[in-house]
Amino acid sequence: MQFDPLRPIWLQVMGEIETSIVTGDRQPGEKLPGGRELAVSYGINPNTAARVYQELEKAGLCETRRGMGTYVTEDKARVAALRKELARQAVEQFLQKIDALGISREDALRIIQEED
Repeated sequence: MQFDPLRPIWLQVMGEIETSIVTGDRQPGEKLPGGRELAVSYGINPNTAARVYQELEKAGLCETRRGMGTYVTEDKARVAALRKELARQAVEQFLQKIDALGISREDALRIIQEED
């Protein structure tokens, strides 16, 4: 993973895991790698990996089962809400770029329709 030096690493790793959950690459109830394994796979500090899991747990996207590990949530409504939020953020970023280019939203919509 190429890290953006302008954003905290834990947020970037968390974002990648969130995306893997909403796209179905990680299934509900699936065991996530242990903290050390996550740290090694991303080349990050183990404390950063622990922070990623703490934040995912706060967001309701995973749960830690004592002595067993960390698992993806089975709450399908929570996953659907995250998918919607990520889509909303993507649209917002798109609109900001379109506005910066001086393209009207109507013209942007036409461009999108041409791509279909």
